[in-house]
Amino acid sequence: MSAQNKDYANSVLNPFLKDIVATLLVKKPEDPLHFLMNLLQKKLGREGQLSQKAELHMLRKEVARLKLQAEHGSEDENSESSEEDTVEELPQKPSHPNRHRSAVSAEAYGKWNKKEDFHPRVIPKSQETEKHLSKRLSTSFMFSHLHGTEKNIVIQAMEEKKVNNGDTVIREGDGGNELYIVESGNLKCYKKIAGEDKHIKDYSAGDAFGELALLYNAPRAATIIADGQCILWSLDRECFNHIVKDAAMRRREKYADFLSKVELLAGMDPYERSQLADVLKTLFFAANDFVIRQGEEGNVFYIVEEGNAVATKVLNPDQPAQEVLRYMPGDYFGELALIRNEPRAANVQAVSDLKCLVLDRHSFKRLLGPLEDILRRNAKHYEDIVAKTKV
Repeated sequence: MSAQNKDYANSVLNPFLKDIVATLLVKKPEDPLHFLMNLLQKKLGREGQLSQKAELHMLRKEVARLKLQAEHGSEDENSESSEEDTVEELPQKPSHPNRHRSAVSAEAYGKWNKKEDFHPRVIPKSQETEKHLSKRLSTSFMFSHLHGTEKNIVIQAMEEKKVNNGDTVIREGDGGNELYIVESGNLKCYKKIAGEDKHIKDYSAGDAFGELALLYNAPRAATIIADGQCILWSLDRECFNHIVKDAAMRRREKYADFLSKVELLAGMDPYERSQLADVLKTLFFAANDFVIRQGEEGNVFYIVEEGNAVATKVLNPDQPAQEVLRYMPGDYFGELALIRNEPRAANVQAVSDLKCLVLDRHSFKRLLGPLEDILRRNAKHYEDIVAKTKV
């Protein structure tokens, strides 16, 4: 790529594409094509100005392209078909400035919209390697739901890749056809913010990355560079789409949506919240169960998803624990022990049946490190509450 093209891509194309992708991830339209058509018209100030004839022509071209692509694997978006009449004339209605355009469902494409037959690749491995990969997948959010035949297909399709110190595994803005699981070594993740590459997290053994491009058919959202010698396992797009994608997307979108409503995480961008959603685990507690106990070692951070809990603290040795705080969905606790490397400062007990999202110490430091200042300020607020209780 020439220097002129690179400047144009960095200064014009990348910001535009990031904005489009971010909007799609937030809105999650059932029909992305129709949504984008309307979005671009709004950006140009032309909403509602497409004539019915022009809209029909665009739809015919898209149907023809999809049919040609399904039958011949063609990517030529300008291809037209002699069977344009597969989209019937739009009914004629009086023009009205506030009319609502009917959505065009992807179901209309019929057989052209179905998935092709899946023939997974098979990369030979020793039994020992397969057993090791099975354990590795069981600890990864993206694959933990797989069992039996599906899990075996993924294991057979994975390919070992070795990278050297300083190698760029994926680059922000590029297309992507593989995701990666780290077998050994460390990698650094960078994201371009305000024109500068900002280090936002690290990856180590057991972590997965590169899945966003496969989940959303979007450009790479960040750059990943090896920090030393690394061994990775890669999984191709086709296997991911057929075996892993649907369940992983449902879980990620569910938790990313919930996390967007947690006040502490409001400053994180959608990419950072999606990474956090990937490593969260779920724990359930019955009413009156202790979630944590004062004085115990703490290695887990909790976010309340459903139910209510109460924090109590022994303020004087000869008196019972006193209530100091209550927690509702979206509230969090357990961060003090992780920030200060100290025992638990209070008890937390379920008031009702309780469902919590939990984050282990390693993931907490890796993913919530940028929020530590906020957490420390909130910890000071907690101490002020305890001080008032003592009075």
